[in-house]
Amino acid sequence: MALPVLIVEDDDALREALVDTLTLGGHDVVEASDGQAALKLLEHQRVGLVLSDVQMRPMDGETLLAEVKRRYPWVPVILMTAYGVVEKAVAALHAGAAHYLPKPFEPDALLQEVARYLLPDGSEEHVIAEDPAMRSLLDVARRVAQSDASVLITGESGTGKEVLARFIHRNSPRADKPFVAINCAAIPEQLLESTLFGHERGAFTGAAVQHIGKFEQADGGTLLLDEITEMPLSLQAKLLRVLQEREVERVGGTKPLKVDLRVLATSNRDLPIAVANGHFREDLYYRLNVFPLALPALRERPDDVVPLARAMLARHAARMNRRAPALTPEAIHQLASHGWEGNIRELDNVVQRALILAPGDVIEAAHLYLPQRPGAPAHTPAPVAASSASAAPVATPPTDLKALEKQHILDALRASGGVRKLAAERLGMSERTLRYKLQQYREEDGGLDAQV
Repeated sequence: MALPVLIVEDDDALREALVDTLTLGGHDVVEASDGQAALKLLEHQRVGLVLSDVQMRPMDGETLLAEVKRRYPWVPVILMTAYGVVEKAVAALHAGAAHYLPKPFEPDALLQEVARYLLPDGSEEHVIAEDPAMRSLLDVARRVAQSDASVLITGESGTGKEVLARFIHRNSPRADKPFVAINCAAIPEQLLESTLFGHERGAFTGAAVQHIGKFEQADGGTLLLDEITEMPLSLQAKLLRVLQEREVERVGGTKPLKVDLRVLATSNRDLPIAVANGHFREDLYYRLNVFPLALPALRERPDDVVPLARAMLARHAARMNRRAPALTPEAIHQLASHGWEGNIRELDNVVQRALILAPGDVIEAAHLYLPQRPGAPAHTPAPVAASSASAAPVATPPTDLKALEKQHILDALRASGGVRKLAAERLGMSERTLRYKLQQYREEDGGLDAQV
């Protein structure tokens, strides 16, 4: 689960559209009509992301950004504006914005950025660990959590390395302090130093306000350096000094500042090879690798596949306001025997597709549409019929998630005789959201089936 997104937009129609997009995307949303209202809301509401327009009165988005960074430095802020230019975007990023989104933008682009930066709830999910390999790993993680030793978590992409890092934080003496994560691969090299270490006002062109870096934000708590091997060599030396001296100096600063924090790092690369190739400093590797934890791939923890799928079904079904369907024995067998090269992310995609395709309270094997691996025996799932009594052939539905969602919505409308209220109830969404989606389809297709 994640904390809600705070939308700050003074245009009522645009704010409503943003609310609809994020709600349909499975996010909890709170809203404010201007910067002052947003700050008032933040006094009593925890949020995982602030999504704010820039051009607002009486307080614009850039002023709001500065206030949020001053009061709640761990909360990511995405700014959006129709007047976005490169200079303003760079200035906003230097001022502490997580991202700068120029209008107009596609709903999918917005959802992608929100998913990238949204903070999860601090009371988040317990880690699924039915498989002996994961149980053993969590036992070790609980023990190392009690120390302040640096931990290096390795594993393939999509195995849940950040989830394990949060588990260590929650089980540590620092659990009531901030957990701050930074993806070293997602931030441009020219911004990474300022993001990590902070900067003083006037330190460089565009540094209009003082910025507190991630090290200071995590003071007292835990800092996660995600995908540490993507950090440039020039910054690795500065990071090593921070880890050794436990003090940080902002860009443009004149004195070091003491920090008390625990450092965790993750990588999906073979670090000894990166060291041997000169892509990663050997001394930094040994400083981070005090306690290594290797997270097994999903295919190496088969007893966790079905429990994870059920947990995902419950979470996504709750967001769709429907009961979580049960898995048939054949569906369970297919899930358990699949290779899962994409790890937990692949499983999550399969679960979301199945929820869209399943018409009732049961997920059949045919709803999974598992991709075939090279060399695997051919398997064509039976088409999903609208009714078991129907003998008419049914075309195989598309596997693209957006196309599946559209097909599901249009099928519900036809089944409801075109009555939107009934279709919205069947779909578990508001009529307003349904209208918004249908308008999207009209703009894309230039018209819809006359039945809907």
